[in-house]
Parts: sequence; structure tokens; C-alpha cells
Amino acid sequence: MWIAAGVVTLGFLVALEIAARHYGVRGPITNQVREVIFPPKSGPLLYASMALMMVVLNRRERFVAAGAAVGIDLVFALVRWTFDIKSPHGHAFGNGALLVIIGCAVIALTRRSGQDRVLLLKGVGLGLLLVAGRKTGDTWLLITSKTRPTVLDPYVAVADKALGDPSWLVGRLVRASGTVGEHVLDYVYIQLAVAAVVIALYQLRHVAAERAFPRHHLVRTFLAIGLLGPGIYMIFPTVGPIFVYGADGGHWALANLWPDTVPALQTPHAVPFDEITPRNCMPSLHTAWATTIFVHSRRGPRLLRFAGTFWLIATLGATLGFGYHYGVDLIAGVVFALTIEAGMRALARGWDRAGILFVAYGTVVFTALLLSYRFLPMQMARLPWVFGPLLLLAMGSVIYAYVRTTRQWEPVSAPARQTEAQPALA
Repeated sequence: MWIAAGVVTLGFLVALEIAARHYGVRGPITNQVREVIFPPKSGPLLYASMALMMVVLNRRERFVAAGAAVGIDLVFALVRWTFDIKSPHGHAFGNGALLVIIGCAVIALTRRSGQDRVLLLKGVGLGLLLVAGRKTGDTWLLITSKTRPTVLDPYVAVADKALGDPSWLVGRLVRASGTVGEHVLDYVYIQLAVAAVVIALYQLRHVAAERAFPRHHLVRTFLAIGLLGPGIYMIFPTVGPIFVYGADGGHWALANLWPDTVPALQTPHAVPFDEITPRNCMPSLHTAWATTIFVHSRRGPRLLRFAGTFWLIATLGATLGFGYHYGVDLIAGVVFALTIEAGMRALARGWDRAGILFVAYGTVVFTALLLSYRFLPMQMARLPWVFGPLLLLAMGSVIYAYVRTTRQWEPVSAPARQTEAQPALA
């Protein structure tokens, strides 16, 4: 299975590389290879990927790997400082983490054998998959902007009136919170993958001792969402209110209204947009990822559960408050996330009737949401007290069905054995 997954992943990356080259830019493979030497786009993500890889190492090996990564980055930093090499992304570190991951792959192939080799290669693959997922997502976003010249934002903006135009409301609240609130939400939004790694590290904390990975963990769902989500972007291209109704859209924007003035109700139509801005609005994958972080944090200690809740709430606030998404995007994102999560869990434990029914139900609800946004936006806007509760009810029904289905998959603990009270001896 691991070999088949590796072959499919490699083929997918090669296809994206070819597609990116067709549009005159570097693809995910080239960008990843460049980060061996050049300043990486996200140093924290590379160190998070190395941390994932280190779950298969013992304590001494982790100390050596972390020390080597920091030492290599210090050498790179010294060289860049000497030659005054600036980082275009603001991250002058991370090369050391990537080189350590590659070094562990070499060690697995040359110095390990049997189960030890397989386990170390799985750890390396897990770390590289997280990095490759980021690079793949960047290429996907480029393809959406190049292949979808028009966007459907007016349809979504009209449908969003059924929820009371939440992006405009939260946008004003975030602006009122000042620079502190904006910086906190911006950090949460950008470092979502790092938060996922923290949860995953807790789930995978026993891998080194047990010499095996659990059947299901957060990274599997995280990557599946990132793989399938951009396909929906191609079907329903939207860019977000800050671009179509705000200053960030430049001369492509219909008006500069966000977040102060809600657009008037008008019959929607597709509008042309630039070939730079990603069509990454429907569904909100940040909401989907934050939802899976929340779900997987439920089995952790109190601090981890609190962090998962905070990250979900803050991510919802950032997606709306920065004008990147409409409210209906978030509802679609929650439904999408729970459907994928249940599917990945069912795949790990074996498909049963409950799993099949829930995935089918989640798929139907998600499809119905997209169709209603596209073909019923005017009816939704004119009857908000009908369609607003219906949207929330649809999302709530998926949440309820998910909880009910997954509870059936939980192991049933045997009741504590009751002992009969013995009379005291005289």
C-alpha cells in the first residue's frame, strides 16, 4: 500500500510540475528541490515536517537530528549574512530541517534493514508529504487562476445574505480590534499546518516505542483535504469579498465596499478577474483543516482540547475578518471536512454500512449546498429567515450524523467488575 501510494503521489507531482511549466513557472518538485539551498518559503513548516519525521526516532536520535538541523541553519545564516543574501519570504531558516529529513532517508536506505528501514522511511515519507502538500497546494492555486478567467463571487455574495453577510460584520469587528487582534488572527491563519503538526505529534507519540503507526491520524485527513479541495475550486471558482468587493481587487473589483458597505441585492452573474489571484474560496479549506484539528484534539489533554477550540474559532474569525471568505464558504468547509474525515476513518478501519451511509449523506449535502449557491442565490437572499436556518440545519445535521456514526466505531469499555461486600469478621 505504501509503495502504491508513493507511486501515485510521485505521478501526481510530476503532472503538476508539467502543468506549472506549461504556464511558465516552477512546479512543486522544482520548488522543493530549490529549498535544499535557497531560503525556504516557510521555515516553521519545514521544522514541523522534521518533527513529524522524528516520531520514529528514539530520544538520542531526535536530539542529534534537531541539533544537526539547527547547526546547518546557523551555517546557512552565516553565509547569507556574509554575502548579504536576502530571503524573499522572510524565512532565512529551514534548510537544515529539510536536509536532515533527506539525510534520514539516505540512512534508512544504506544503514537500516528490515522493519527499522521501513519505519524510518515511513517517517521520512510523512514529513516530506506535509511539505509536498504545501507545494502542491501552491501549484494548484496557480492553475486555478490561469484556467478560470471568470469568478462566481456575485452568486456567493448574494447567497450569503441568507446568513446576514457575516464577512462584512466580522471584518468590521476585526478592524475595531486593532493591530493586536489582526496580528493574532493572521498568525493563526498562516500557521495552521504547524498547529496540525502539534496535534499529530501527540497522536504519534508512541510510534517509536511501538514501532508502528496508528491506523488513523490527523495528517492523513489533512493531506486528503488538501488534495481534493482544489478540485472544487476548479468547479466553483471564487476569490473572496476583499478582492471582488474590496481594495485588494484593484481595477478588477466590482466596487470598493468591503467591509463598510454591504453590496446591494442584484441579479448575480459571473465576472472576469485577473490571472494572479487564486480561486480558493469555495469551500473554505482553512475552515476544513481547522475543523479536523478541532475533531482530533478532542481526545487529547485539556490544554490540547483548548488549543484545538481556540484554533477553530480564530480561524473562522480570520477567514471572515480578513475578507478571504463568505459565510456560506465556511458551512461548506465544515461539511467537506467531516465527510473526508469519516471517509478516512472508514478506510482505516474497514468500510461498514454506517460509514458508507454517512459519506454518502455528507456528499449529498455538500453538493446540495454548492448547487443552491449557484442556482438559488436570489431566493436565498429574499427569504433569509427560511434559507439561513436551513443552511445551519444542513450543517448541523452533518455534525450530528458524524458524531453519531463515529461513536459506533469507538471501542466499548467493559464495565468495572462489582465485588460483593463481605461482612466484617468479628
